[in-house]
Amino acid sequence: MVESGQEETYQSAGVNIAAGEEAVQRIQSSIQATHRKEVLSDIGGFGGAFDISQTGRQHPVLVSSTDGVGTKSQVAVMAQKYDTIGIDLVAMCVDDLICVGAEPLYFLDYISVGTLDPSQIELLVNGISQGCKKAGCALIGGEMAEHPGFMQPGEFELVGFSVGVVDKHEMITGESVIPGDVIIGIHSPGLRSNGYSLARKVYFDIGGKKPDDASWKGSDTSVQEELLLPSVIYAPTILKVMEQQTIKAIAHVTGGGIPGNLNRVIPKNVDAIINRDNWSPPQVFKEIQKIGHISQAEMEKVFNMGIGMILVVSPEEAESVSQIIHESGHYCNEIGTIQDSGSGSVLIV
Repeated sequence: MVESGQEETYQSAGVNIAAGEEAVQRIQSSIQATHRKEVLSDIGGFGGAFDISQTGRQHPVLVSSTDGVGTKSQVAVMAQKYDTIGIDLVAMCVDDLICVGAEPLYFLDYISVGTLDPSQIELLVNGISQGCKKAGCALIGGEMAEHPGFMQPGEFELVGFSVGVVDKHEMITGESVIPGDVIIGIHSPGLRSNGYSLARKVYFDIGGKKPDDASWKGSDTSVQEELLLPSVIYAPTILKVMEQQTIKAIAHVTGGGIPGNLNRVIPKNVDAIINRDNWSPPQVFKEIQKIGHISQAEMEKVFNMGIGMILVVSPEEAESVSQIIHESGHYCNEIGTIQDSGSGSVLIV
């Protein structure tokens, strides 16, 4: 045992309470800017309060989701760019909620860091606030934790928790999917927050690229810009579609790609047949595949390949659904169909 001869404090152990208090002050206005009329609490309490009776549902069902940004956070640390990854965090959570038809209501975050830097926290929370405003949900709570010795200075981990509401009779379950239904894919311009362990290995370890290098020959974007491209938040657009048309099933394309997510929402007596020629994946996927010598099957298992969200609709409604999506500023394609005599599988041909 070594005696220091001086009084030990929490700060001498690596935790700066004053920095935490400063960070809270910095993020207050950003959080309050997301609040909806149903929010009953303010920052600083022990719990976020939300009046569910004011959401106008006859039989409200609460739907919850939690997720993180994975190792995309390491790219943000490499680039020292922290203002957009909060958008990714919100997207990963609220776009899960919408898969059962739930409107995102409120959001909570958990940020752990090696050393608490108020300016870094401010940027991270500003991104989360932007994402919440895009999604139409309120940021009503969160937690900051400083972990000296466990995480290095500058490192951080983001986790989000979201809650939404849907009328019980309007829940989207996939049970009504039948042969002949059309599969619509909404485009994603980048990787969202999935497959980054492989993407980082390919670009930085195998390809030997630096964050500021061009993401591919002739590209106007750097590797870090391409990998930090914020995730699209699809929930508001899908809510618009739900107001006018019937969606039978929705799949958020995250880890596992199209096959590993669409199979979660279709019945076991049908198959989904996806035609990969019906859309062109963004160049970043082609570059990762080329540098890493990755098989097509592996690419489609790991990445979304440019399709961030999938809707299954009747053929009679496919055109109008696509029109609403386009009018909302997104691109989409009919990428496949539902076929009979299946086993709940998703086949890419």
